[in-house]
Amino acid sequence: MDLIVHKFLEVNGLKLHIAEIGKESSPVVVFLHGFPEIWYSWRHQMIAVANAGYRAIAPDSRGYGLSDPPPETHKFRFSDLCDDLLAIVDSLRIDKIFIVAKDFGIRPAALFTLRHHARVAGVISLGVPHTPFGPTAFLKGMPEGFYLNRWKVPGRAEADFGRLDAKTVVRNIYILFSRSEIPIASESQEIMDILDPSTPLPSWFAEEDLSAYGALYDKSGFLNPLQVPYRSTDEEYEDIVDPVIKNPMLLVVGEKDYLLKLPGMEGFIRSGMVKHLASDLEVEYVPEGCHFVQEQFPDKVNQLILVFLGKHS
Repeated sequence: MDLIVHKFLEVNGLKLHIAEIGKESSPVVVFLHGFPEIWYSWRHQMIAVANAGYRAIAPDSRGYGLSDPPPETHKFRFSDLCDDLLAIVDSLRIDKIFIVAKDFGIRPAALFTLRHHARVAGVISLGVPHTPFGPTAFLKGMPEGFYLNRWKVPGRAEADFGRLDAKTVVRNIYILFSRSEIPIASESQEIMDILDPSTPLPSWFAEEDLSAYGALYDKSGFLNPLQVPYRSTDEEYEDIVDPVIKNPMLLVVGEKDYLLKLPGMEGFIRSGMVKHLASDLEVEYVPEGCHFVQEQFPDKVNQLILVFLGKHS
């Protein structure tokens, strides 16, 4: 961790924080986090790929961690993250990259790959596949208490989270999302009420890790992280005519990831339909892997990443 360097880049009118490790002359791997994550969620992978001869770069998305927030939260969209990625690699004079994305990070990764395909050597997605743009069938029929339904309502999650300090909010989400059950609250509950406060952290997530997350969410707050991804799912991408990713791609799926229980999600992946949107796709499963598979089983995930990078470098 001590070898990871931190810097700020002035791009698109914002000061964005990036963490990096590895030689500037090495092939580049950019890591895009999900929620409630930040650059720190890639700590194990960054060191592994740097030791294997790559340059690892992990930004805090705008509005997350140490990066500036967008000027107008209500206008913040996934396309902003795609534009930020382009500006970051351009400012660092990087021509081509591998992208490793987690959770909602696959959306800006997919947008970047579709819009700038010649600059992408390959894409690795953890947990979430590249899915059709627009309203998704995977969320249809979910109850009102489903966390996505709650968090997309302006003010609902802010009031829920606001009862607790940032560290406790992250703690609760990490515990809830590491289970194989979908987080769903009853009519009389908020999402933060689902969890018994005495529930311990997952064995692979240390108190020092939680403190690192808590400190950065103390700075950023949750307003912008709630906007993207949860309140930006209706964004349209009129410039993208063909949504099929043709670059080499790897999907890593934890077999205990609660997302597999979304209506149709597991069938979409296991039936091979997922390859209709990614024509050069490999799928690897991690037994017992949860939603945070890269932190839960770093050695296994690092091995899968390095094999893919070696194959396509």
